[in-house]
Amino acid sequence: MCVRQRFSELPLSFSPRQLVFIFQHFYPLPTHDDSKRQPGGVCVCVVPSDPSRSRVMTLEAIRYRAGSLQILNQLLLPQETVFDEVRTVQDGYEAIKSMKVRGAPAIAIVGCLSLAVELRAGAGGNDPVTFIRESLCHLTSARPTAVNMGRAARELMEFAENESMEKNPEQLTESVIGWIEEMLERDVNDNKKIGNYGAQHILSGVPRDSVTILTHCNTGSLATAGYGTALGVVRSLHALGRLKRMYCTETRPYNQGARLTAYEAVAEGFPATLITDSMAALTMREKSITAVVVGADRVVANGDTANKIGTYQLAIAAKHHGIPFYVAAPSTSCDLSLESGRHIVIEERPAEELTSINGVPIAAPGIDVWNPAFDVTPHQLITGGIITELGVFLPSELQAALTGRLTAL
Repeated sequence: MCVRQRFSELPLSFSPRQLVFIFQHFYPLPTHDDSKRQPGGVCVCVVPSDPSRSRVMTLEAIRYRAGSLQILNQLLLPQETVFDEVRTVQDGYEAIKSMKVRGAPAIAIVGCLSLAVELRAGAGGNDPVTFIRESLCHLTSARPTAVNMGRAARELMEFAENESMEKNPEQLTESVIGWIEEMLERDVNDNKKIGNYGAQHILSGVPRDSVTILTHCNTGSLATAGYGTALGVVRSLHALGRLKRMYCTETRPYNQGARLTAYEAVAEGFPATLITDSMAALTMREKSITAVVVGADRVVANGDTANKIGTYQLAIAAKHHGIPFYVAAPSTSCDLSLESGRHIVIEERPAEELTSINGVPIAAPGIDVWNPAFDVTPHQLITGGIITELGVFLPSELQAALTGRLTAL
């Protein structure tokens, strides 16, 4: 039995022995003549009461078929579930810039897939290399702090130039599209490894107990091709039956924690509690937090990390309370060309994103605003380790551990 309805209309309490929630956005991909906007929906499926047969599927934020790309418009969550079609590189750029799609891995994937879609439609003609180069340069400029897009652009450009020496334009285009499509599978597989490594490392310190995790921003299926990084660790803990509770911060000013992480938690049945950003230190003191696990948009050579604004203060509070602080990020988020976090370019967002919510003013007119989107956490505060698809490393170990891997890519 499937019931299609808006997320806000779903009852949020079911018997775990009778129901498992499989939250999938299950509409077919539209043709170019269809409307971009579709009614939000989920599928609620009744399954046998044996809990061992239960399976919870992760939410889908990126829908790609050869020549067709849709992204879940995250600006409208959780009130509406709307997939926007991306037909061109410019569509991809605008989706990234406006934060319809966000999260360093997802930015790179959507950017490159938008290029694949336009190439599939015939863009580039007899000179696809020039079109690819210009498109990647444009996409990289959308949000400069997240390293994944720039890294993917460099690797893809090198691949395209090498392929152009042996293949005609049509063959080159197909090769480039194939390279891009492989990004999806690689990202999901890497995220599952991150989740497993992180969960096992955290549990090694509490071999018999369930754990309580504090996280920030959104680092789950909505920020990646699937499963997630820091939230992937939470998923793995939940799958092992060892997650007592997850606390997620609201993450002002864009409220990614309240809108997106809470959305994923409710959708997939995590035991979760939403807190304001200013409650984090008190939560650490009063709620027996086992570990703080966050994501990263860029990790540099000495282990300093750039992540959503507010991460730095969480690391300071965790250090004060003696709570392990972890950063979960794929190797594609690591930038060994930068010596320290002092060299990371920090994106600043428009003032109105801080002074209003959904177009409703919440601040005194005329007030000056400083609105950096990210801050840098010094490596000394990352006491738990940096969780990658290769394992968990102390910041001082990261460069040596990744050098061979990153050089080979």
